[in-house]
Amino acid sequence: MNRSRSLLFVLTATALSSYATQSFAHDGPGAHTHEAPMAKASREMAEAANNLWADLTPEQKLKAGFEFTDPLRYDWHFIPRPRKGLPIKEMTGDQRALAYGLLSSGLSQRGTIKAGTIMSLEQILASIEKGSGPVRDPELYFFNIFGKPGSTDPKQPWGWRVEGHHLALNFTIVGDQGVVGGPTFMGTNPAEVKDGPRKGLRVLGEEEDLGRKLVKSLNDEQRKKGIVEDVAPKDILSLALRKAKPLEPAGILVTELNAEQKELLNSIVVLYAERLRPELAANDLGKILKAGVDKIGFAWAGGLELGQPHYYRIQGPTFLIEYDNTQNNANHVHSVWRDFESDFGDDLLKRHYESASSDHGHTK
Repeated sequence: MNRSRSLLFVLTATALSSYATQSFAHDGPGAHTHEAPMAKASREMAEAANNLWADLTPEQKLKAGFEFTDPLRYDWHFIPRPRKGLPIKEMTGDQRALAYGLLSSGLSQRGTIKAGTIMSLEQILASIEKGSGPVRDPELYFFNIFGKPGSTDPKQPWGWRVEGHHLALNFTIVGDQGVVGGPTFMGTNPAEVKDGPRKGLRVLGEEEDLGRKLVKSLNDEQRKKGIVEDVAPKDILSLALRKAKPLEPAGILVTELNAEQKELLNSIVVLYAERLRPELAANDLGKILKAGVDKIGFAWAGGLELGQPHYYRIQGPTFLIEYDNTQNNANHVHSVWRDFESDFGDDLLKRHYESASSDHGHTK
């Protein structure tokens, strides 16, 4: 198990800080030395967004660009539906390369691979459904830019999103004050490719396998708490709400797990956090540490064996992870990371506006 995966329940907050510092070392000649992690993330996202924006035609800019205050920023979903924004399908080759550059500026290497592979599943789904379902197209993923990236006012908030079927990635940036990624949704249909040249592909297989390994490791007494329902819900319970609220406390707490089980739970949490780039993942993990890992609970519903409909959630004071695999004979996954305070940058923007108001109040 790598070092980052032993952070939450084994190392201390000081160790987390050390890990973050090592993860954010400058990138060699020409890199911005002594740059704070969030400033680096903000700068790189702004550069990627502006590179794409500069290559768009006026008509494409009208599709991709929105005011930061536009309600569309909060109108997110993970189902096939009409969307506003600029789809990959309408981009030139150069623009696509720049768009993928923006996508990768918000994700880790592993997260970028997962996002791209999720998009590619649309072609497999189209072959399976043979026109009987919604339009399936790996190029119908839409890019939105909200506000002006890296404007003349470095504290001016802006954001961006990549969204389509089974993928929703939302980012909010306030200059070098902070960057937030969330809500973050990834799904797969099929969860496992059953036929063809990519037979056996499971984009979110690790998320499933670790959850099942944890629940099956519970003894009889632990299962009485950890398994909350015999039948799994039909979908994640938080759906695509504008603001996620904590679900009813359920399941087994970290304090009731043995060392090996704690490590499994830790691995799942870090796996989800590390869909985002290291600075953002470390920030999310740091919040979890600060809020107290002893308050985290794990709840499972449904069958325990591969191929049986199942669901799990991991919830702490600051965050919620949900995973559901019930549709299409338990071969259709929805998974999400929600932050109760930080989704869409809510807490970051609150601090920003309070600071701006305070500064204005002191201006004579």
